[in-house]
Amino acid sequence: MRRIGILGGSFNPAHRGHRSISMAAFTALDLDEVWWLVSPGNPLKSGVSDMAPLNVRLASARRMARHAPIRVTDIECRLGTRYTVDTIDKLTRLYTRKQFIWLMGADNLAQFHQWRGWRRISQQVPIAVIARPGYDAAARAAPAMGWLRRFVHPAYHAQDWTRWSLPALVLLRFRPDETSATRLRALNPGWADLTPDTDIDPTLQTHGGLRVPPLS
Repeated sequence: MRRIGILGGSFNPAHRGHRSISMAAFTALDLDEVWWLVSPGNPLKSGVSDMAPLNVRLASARRMARHAPIRVTDIECRLGTRYTVDTIDKLTRLYTRKQFIWLMGADNLAQFHQWRGWRRISQQVPIAVIARPGYDAAARAAPAMGWLRRFVHPAYHAQDWTRWSLPALVLLRFRPDETSATRLRALNPGWADLTPDTDIDPTLQTHGGLRVPPLS
C-alpha cells in the first residue's frame, strides 16, 4: 500500500511554501508521494477576479514540484468534483491500494467548518494540519477544532497514521515559510501572463470512463 499525502488548492500561483510543507510532511508522515490537486475552482473563492486559468496554474505547480516526489494533477477536473468531500470519496473508491492523508495549512483548519461535509471528510481520511505563521491561534479556536480536538494524535506518532482509527488529526510544526500566493500576486499582478500554458495533465489515463492518475 502506497502512502499518499494530498494537498489541494488553487495554486494561484504555486510557490515555495507549497513545496516546503509538502516535503516536510513527506518526511514527517513517511509518505511515498504527495499529490497536488490543482482545483478547477475553489467554492470558497468563487468570484475571485485574479484566478488564473487552470492550465496556467498547473504549469506553475509543475515547475515548483520539479525533482520532488510530488505529482501535480487536475484530477478534480477529470472526476467532475468541486468539493473536497466528493473528491476524497472518489479517490478512496478508485484507489483501494493507496492510503491517503489530507494535508492542510492551519489557515484552512480555521475555516474547515465552512467546507461541505467537513465531518465526513474527517471520517474518510486522516488529516495532517501544518502550522502557518499567524494562523495557529485561529486554528486552535476554530469551530471544527472543537469537535476534532478529541481525535488529535501526538506529532511524534505521525508516521503511524495508517493505523489510526478515524477521525484522526495530527498537528505538525515545521520551520515556517511565509510565502503567500496573495502576496506574490500583489507583487506581480501579471504573473499568469508570464506562465506558459500547458495541456491538461498528460500522465492521466482512463479508468471507468474518467481520466485519472495511473495506479502504479
